[in-house]
Amino acid sequence: MSNSIIDFNEVSFRFPEDLTPIFTGVSFSIDAGERIVLFGPSGCGKSTLLHLMNRLYPSNCDGILDGSITLFHKDAVSFKPGEINQKIATVFQDPESQFCMPTVEQEMAFTLENFGHISRLEMESRITNTLSTLGLTHLRKATIQTLSGGMKQRVATACALLMEPEVLLLDEPLAHLDPLTARQYVEWLNELQVSKSMTIVVVEHRLDLWGTFFTRAIHVSGSFLTEDNPVSSAVAFPKRSSSMEEEVIFEAHQISISINNQRLLQNISMQLHRGEIAVLAGPNGCGKSTFLKTICGIYNKSEGSINCVGHLPGYVPQSPEHLFVTQRVSDEIRFSNHSSNEQISDIMERLLLDEIQDAHPFSVSHGQKRRVVIGAMLADQRPVLLLDEPTSGQDESALLELFYLLDLQAKEGISILIVTHDMSFAKAIADTIYLMKDGELTGRFDTYHFWNQTALLSDHQLVAPVGDYSYAY
Repeated sequence: MSNSIIDFNEVSFRFPEDLTPIFTGVSFSIDAGERIVLFGPSGCGKSTLLHLMNRLYPSNCDGILDGSITLFHKDAVSFKPGEINQKIATVFQDPESQFCMPTVEQEMAFTLENFGHISRLEMESRITNTLSTLGLTHLRKATIQTLSGGMKQRVATACALLMEPEVLLLDEPLAHLDPLTARQYVEWLNELQVSKSMTIVVVEHRLDLWGTFFTRAIHVSGSFLTEDNPVSSAVAFPKRSSSMEEEVIFEAHQISISINNQRLLQNISMQLHRGEIAVLAGPNGCGKSTFLKTICGIYNKSEGSINCVGHLPGYVPQSPEHLFVTQRVSDEIRFSNHSSNEQISDIMERLLLDEIQDAHPFSVSHGQKRRVVIGAMLADQRPVLLLDEPTSGQDESALLELFYLLDLQAKEGISILIVTHDMSFAKAIADTIYLMKDGELTGRFDTYHFWNQTALLSDHQLVAPVGDYSYAY
């Protein structure tokens, strides 16, 4: 019998609302114990392939599937609902989409309860051991929605591993992790795979943090799948000249916030000048996203004041689909009606959204969703933009276009605050670096004198970029 456990044979797939398929006639096999990476441009079908492997598609989206998929030597269509998920566990690109319960412990218990045959004693043992292995014991009683995006991703991984699967599917698992945590995650995943001989399939754009982890790479490009060693292409960001002016356009003064009697932010003060691009960086869970949500009013501040010239800041969250209000990508961009047709066409072109302008916003890739929301905020002509992990899910072309577009907006007087763990993008785009740790700002730095401060970077779980931003495509 073949050692393959996942077999695609002449598989074609399209969503019911699309006229053309995502891919046509795709064939490949994955053997037990392999470490596979799927790489390629945004929107090429990488995540769709994962969702076909775990049987989320086609039934959960009414997709049209041709060809055959065999899982563990059995026709995929013959598995009962939920049956294959006891063998194949998935961590999605957006971890929030897979949580059902309020706390970490309850979510993990709910995952095990779905098996229907695990005793409470075994549940307790599995939860305790998994949290300990992942270094998440301190989050056992935590409310999931209060956690950072990176912490949510680690909790989602913990829930997937509770099931002791034979196959683990990971969709850009490093996207929301700070650099040191990402490296630790890869090291831990390597040890896990060796000890359990688990099959691991990862969707990824950036491979520099993975080292030699993968045994095989599959390049996805529409209907073409080729097995090849990924070529790391350096994104050559142009040298950016600052357009920052003296006028202060945004100011936060002594901002503090407490939720459920827990102090999340303490005395945060920050200024943005007209045309300034600032990056807010620091470890996972230190309060960066909480600060953005407080600025735009999602969280109520306990103390302090916020002043912004003109309209309220425009906010692009880590989960961009939370902001969708229409059924077409082009309608999302036009929704505010503050930009001319010519301006909107320029935004669509620069963010590579022309080809999906008629698609439903929920049907496009995660990277494309993020660009749709960024485009909508740019079209709304907000004087200040707050971007939470904007490079997540972006391929090389989209990342360069994002760089050029943000640089252009800054030159036109818009101020931009970016939360990111992507130090290569931060180095290329930022005028100013703000550092945060444990809910407090720990410093403001001119980007040109920041990157050689090794001890400071290490203290905030950051790593200075080496060379240019490296992408596989």
